[in-house]
Amino acid sequence: MKSLVVASLGFLAALTAVSDASAQAMDYRRLPGKVLDVTPPSEHVRGGIGQMSVRPITCRAVPAAQTRRRIVDVAVQEWSYFGFPILDQTRLDDETAFEGPSSWRARFPSLPQEEVVRVADSVAGYWAATPQGAGMVARQNSAWNGPWGIEGRWADPWSAAFVSWVMCESGLGDTGQFQRAIAHWSYIDQAIRARDGNAPRAGFIAHDLGEKAVVPGDLLCSSRRPVYRSIADRRRQMGIGARAHCDIVVKVDEAANRIYAIGGNVRRSVTLKLLPAVRGQNGNLRAVNPQEGDLYGDDIRPMFAHLKLRAEAIEAGALDNSPTIKSLDCVLTFEERHPAYGLVPVSVPGRVC
Repeated sequence: MKSLVVASLGFLAALTAVSDASAQAMDYRRLPGKVLDVTPPSEHVRGGIGQMSVRPITCRAVPAAQTRRRIVDVAVQEWSYFGFPILDQTRLDDETAFEGPSSWRARFPSLPQEEVVRVADSVAGYWAATPQGAGMVARQNSAWNGPWGIEGRWADPWSAAFVSWVMCESGLGDTGQFQRAIAHWSYIDQAIRARDGNAPRAGFIAHDLGEKAVVPGDLLCSSRRPVYRSIADRRRQMGIGARAHCDIVVKVDEAANRIYAIGGNVRRSVTLKLLPAVRGQNGNLRAVNPQEGDLYGDDIRPMFAHLKLRAEAIEAGALDNSPTIKSLDCVLTFEERHPAYGLVPVSVPGRVC
């Protein structure tokens, strides 16, 4: 089993990527509302698999000073609901190049059917946060009712829907603040317009990697088709559809030169990525792009944009201080502890649960 060590103030927790079988044995639940007040995404849909429909969604109103913290806390809770999967991109042996579709399926297996059923209404709830959500859920119903039945993946990628739902639930509900959509390029373009002075109310502003300090609550975005290397590359094609992906930064580890970010539809799940980083000439950590071909063969996906939230920074270790991570010591016995937290009980002096 591959492991990594997450350092936090006053304690160490060993995170290990667990097998699908171990993950399925756990009963992952969201926190009670008195601990973290979040409307579960599943409440934004009705009906079962094959017959789901979207309920009208009202985004949460949150004071601007709380938005950054809430983005992290909401994203971390969804990561926990999907079983704490981890993708360590600091290890090339964990992301070796592949050849052909059979190898792709081996490295990105479908979810077990029981897990598909468990998380289906949550993914549908993410779609509900987008203007096109009703149509996307209808498309999925057709897929479920088709010859393939309940498969281990959705008919359409849902990573942008996940980010849109997190922003809706975290207080950026007005489209002038965040352009919720089924494709990442919509809100990337909005952040570029903000950079150019054309979107004064936008919650995020676009920067090149390393231009500004990365803080939990920011977004890091990569491109696939077309391939972009900078904000300037995308600016020349703004308004044109593009395949992109963005993850939510939840921790910045200056000592280890790592950035932790959570994304949706990463290996069919809500997954925590460990991203390698280097320090630029201005002293800021910059996420490092893999050498072309190292991680994805010919399918290059370089990071090209840092979308910085227009809000005061919070501590770099916001992941460790989230209610979800803290609750593991408060509500779980040692035997019940998620396997990702190792074999030694975590002791946090002075914690009151």
